[in-house]
Amino acid sequence: MNRSFTRIFLGGILIFLIIQVIQPVRNIDYGQVPSSDISKVYKVPENIQSILRTSCYDCHSNSTDYPVYGYIQPFSFFLENHIKEGKKELNFNVWGLYSKRKRSHKLDAVENQIMQRKMPLPSYLYLHQGAKLSDEKIKEIVDWVESVRTENL
Repeated sequence: MNRSFTRIFLGGILIFLIIQVIQPVRNIDYGQVPSSDISKVYKVPENIQSILRTSCYDCHSNSTDYPVYGYIQPFSFFLENHIKEGKKELNFNVWGLYSKRKRSHKLDAVENQIMQRKMPLPSYLYLHQGAKLSDEKIKEIVDWVESVRTENL
């Protein structure tokens, strides 16, 4: 029985090491801000841009700041899927490619999600405490969204 356990354990370690070779494509833009980024479409004050980068961009842009565990399988697969889903829902780097109607809808969604504290996701906040939005930051974003609506309607 002890020999069986040892073989299973060593087999598990071998499989774990082998899957480390399989790495997904990373969501990294190397510091390039595309011309379609939200900051190129609207006037985004520095405080709002800072909040977006800290609390939103890892999952909702083409630039993710990967944590150490993001390079270890199977965590990496989970993380990449999460990012892919987040970008499918909203990508701040392609904001300029959205229609006016879609931009308006996305602004409403951003405002609603943060006011209801649905974003950032609790699972993200668990490991990224600095991304948590205080009441003050939520108010700043809501006020900015309202100003964007006023200026662009």
